[in-house]
Amino acid sequence: MSTAPRRRFGQHFLHDSWYINQILNAVTATPNQQLVEIGPGRGAITIGLLRAAKSLDVIELDRDLLEPLATNCNGLGTLRIHNGDALKFDFCALLHQENNTNNLMTHNAINPNLLRVVGNLPYNISTPLLFHLIKQLDCIADLNLLLQKEVVERLVATPGTKTYGRLSVMTQIHCCIEWIFDIPPTAFKPIPKVNSSFVRLRPYREPKYTISNLSLFTKLVTQAFSQRRKKLRNALQPLLSETTIRTCNIDSSLRPEQLTVMDFVNIANTVAAMDYMSDG
Repeated sequence: MSTAPRRRFGQHFLHDSWYINQILNAVTATPNQQLVEIGPGRGAITIGLLRAAKSLDVIELDRDLLEPLATNCNGLGTLRIHNGDALKFDFCALLHQENNTNNLMTHNAINPNLLRVVGNLPYNISTPLLFHLIKQLDCIADLNLLLQKEVVERLVATPGTKTYGRLSVMTQIHCCIEWIFDIPPTAFKPIPKVNSSFVRLRPYREPKYTISNLSLFTKLVTQAFSQRRKKLRNALQPLLSETTIRTCNIDSSLRPEQLTVMDFVNIANTVAAMDYMSDG
């Protein structure tokens, strides 16, 4: 049985103990928290998480890693291994039903009734996996993720920059994003061709933006950035007329990448209120 990293799974195993400890210190897991790790690999981060939390769920697609992972974590706590695809995984199903959901929380505390997600996400699925996780934020306290640095740059990007796009907008409406530190390629085996970064996404407890129709908002943002270099009136043409865009007090000659998150919110809310959305 081989436990070597597999290209088809996008595996790059973190092996540098200094960076492993930096991640564990940033997460600061405790026994009262519900933790789930995506892509534990051979257990570099898993071992420290399990020692601290005493209980841990992990999602691993590679069957060849399950036995060595269980062996490496033997005696450290309760490890529940889920052999499956994180892109299809129901994270909310992991919540412990017996927990009291009415616990009062201080402003900066981690809610023990919600999941803390940790993961070294495979580069080849990181963006679709982020969108999958965003759909399940109602049951997530925070996301502590090791990602390709380029993806993190997109997460925190501001309007008018080349990295600003659909992922930026859809993440920023839901989460406070903290770029914690970078990790060089040499910390991994095999050595990737890109730099990596560790980031924390913490869903807002109270919505930062009031969006009357999230489905409509998502549709507009997706359509706009599918043609990001076109002017807004052309990029949104399948959904909205130029007259409708002007009704939203938005300059239709702007490009989608020039609009702020609030601009997209205003367009979606105005369209929803005026029922101008076409059947397309």
